[in-house]
Amino acid sequence: MIKILAVIMLIGGAIALVMGVLGIFGSIALMFSPWALAILGFIFFIAGISMLKYRKDTDEVAAEHQNR
Repeated sequence: MIKILAVIMLIGGAIALVMGVLGIFGSIALMFSPWALAILGFIFFIAGISMLKYRKDTDEVAAEHQNR
């Protein structure tokens, strides 16, 4: 479950980051502030990557407790 959330955050953050950077440079017109979108995209992208790297999935934790 945690890995699914991490992948969603990673993909959503990447999309928001790209749209924010394009909005900053004027290539795309957005309803939102492009700076806010770029900053939030960066935060979600980094959070998704770190969750994929360092978190054990819920299924792995449950399996470890059953083996004890």
